[in-house]
Amino acid sequence: MPSRESCKVHQEEKSLVQKAKREANQEDMLAAALGMRMGPQKPPATFWQPLKLLAYSQLTSLVRRATLKESERTPKSQKVHNFKVHTFRGPHWCEHCASFMWGLMAQGVKCSDCGLNVHKQCSPLVASDCKPDLRHIRKVYSCDLTTLVKAYNTARPMVVDMCIREIESRGLKSEGLYRVSGFSDSVEEVKMAFDKDGEKTDISVNAYEDINIITGALKLYLRDLPVPIISFDAYPRFIEAAKLTDPEKKREAFHEALSLLPQSHSETLKFIMAHLKRVTQNEKFNLMNAENLAIIFGPTLMRAPNMDAITALNDIRYQRQVVEVLIKNEDGLF
Repeated sequence: MPSRESCKVHQEEKSLVQKAKREANQEDMLAAALGMRMGPQKPPATFWQPLKLLAYSQLTSLVRRATLKESERTPKSQKVHNFKVHTFRGPHWCEHCASFMWGLMAQGVKCSDCGLNVHKQCSPLVASDCKPDLRHIRKVYSCDLTTLVKAYNTARPMVVDMCIREIESRGLKSEGLYRVSGFSDSVEEVKMAFDKDGEKTDISVNAYEDINIITGALKLYLRDLPVPIISFDAYPRFIEAAKLTDPEKKREAFHEALSLLPQSHSETLKFIMAHLKRVTQNEKFNLMNAENLAIIFGPTLMRAPNMDAITALNDIRYQRQVVEVLIKNEDGLF
């Protein structure tokens, strides 16, 4: 009878033979996929390694492309890709058309928010379905609002949630709330803390006793947004709504203007207006009514899109009226 050791050796040899056959079959399939004709004398193993890497890269690209197409069927709040010209190291395939990206430099464009790689000519054809990755988000302030909430998978930016929560816990009765400025160096310190630590930022009374520093940090965040809370696309409709005198038509116009906002902007605006309404309910202590708050938040929440200085200056009073209407009618408009 054969010994246990000889049986074990026999099994190992059999396993190696089967593995060699599988690799041979994989190489034959790879050769067929690449349109290569192989003779009786096959290339060495080192020949196949880079080809396998290339094939894997292309397969990954195709899978991602299929996933993107699948996601198009599900209606979601849109987020446009932030494409920038990019030089790729090593072989890359376009994740839209699955074709090779030729060249040594600037072979295509890459989304700085989600990392999607495509040809420059393919970028206009890519669906507005960017799903930002936290690895690509370098800061919180000055980051596009939709990009930030999608990256953190939240309804609103963390700065808005955390600052308002802190203000309401200890500052609603503070005189001159939002009108009185906090120490600018401390406000800048809060900004840098959010950029560095995100949700872990400490803005408690132990860290910042003066509530005006927190209100200053919130206002700075809103001013720094590349696209304001009331977006550039919706801006003209809000201004038109503010100019109307008939109460019913005005209310309807505001509803239409609000429907133009991106989902994340609408959710954030609703949250801020509910907070400002609570601030006005403490007017007896903080001396801040809807008109006072509107003067402060008008130019903070909305900015004129590419308008001349005269038009922008004339719009200031309507910006104030927009915010005042939103605060006073917060429960009915949202």
